[in-house]
Amino acid sequence: MGFYDSIEVSASGLTADRLNMDVIANNIANANTTRTPQGGAFKRQLLIMAQKAAAPGDDGANGNTNGVEVQGIVSDQSPDRLVYNPSHPDADAQGYVHMPNVEVVKEMVDMIAASQAYQANVTAIQEARALSSQSMNILQG
Repeated sequence: MGFYDSIEVSASGLTADRLNMDVIANNIANANTTRTPQGGAFKRQLLIMAQKAAAPGDDGANGNTNGVEVQGIVSDQSPDRLVYNPSHPDADAQGYVHMPNVEVVKEMVDMIAASQAYQANVTAIQEARALSSQSMNILQG
């Protein structure tokens, strides 16, 4: 794995982690949204990530990985939270409101993990740069 390969892997991680934080922020922002354009309560969104496919002509035998890519964003199909509030405009006939399946505490934990993964990728890029710079100094000296 060369210098640019390591930066490419970390850069793909930065992109995926940033999108993950955006998805989590959207979940938190919609934690109380009971009515969406599609109808019903907001559904928590999840990011699907996978290892990038090998580059054309690379059979993967050399151990190179090309980082991570986002496969898509899907809705969490877990059931809505039911809250008894008969005076709410979105209450059903029994007085229950279908609230989003978003747990703010869980989202905050996920946000911390995504933030730490982002910082780890930044650190990896900084270290790769520092190693490259030290190698150049050795070759010049």
